Amino acid sequence: MLATESVPPVTTTRWVARRKAQVVGAVQAGLLTIDEACQFYRLTLEEFLSWQRALNLFGVSGLKATNQRRASRQDLALWPSR
Repeated sequence: MLATESVPPVTTTRWVARRKAQVVGAVQAGLLTIDEACQFYRLTLEEFLSWQRALNLFGVSGLKATNQRRASRQDLALWPSR
């Protein structure tokens, strides 16, 4: 079970993969709601959901900025052209 001590401080500005995973884990454990996490950490819903998706698909390494850019390019390739 997560405790409030296991989440980054609300003053966090540098988002390394471990801190992103802590926030997603806190929401998944019910320690924070998605709305609270977004408000406390000044995240957009889309940003939080991208962290959650990357963590679920690739683990903590999927939350690294270089991996997120790579995954974003791959997602674009999967969208059907209109």
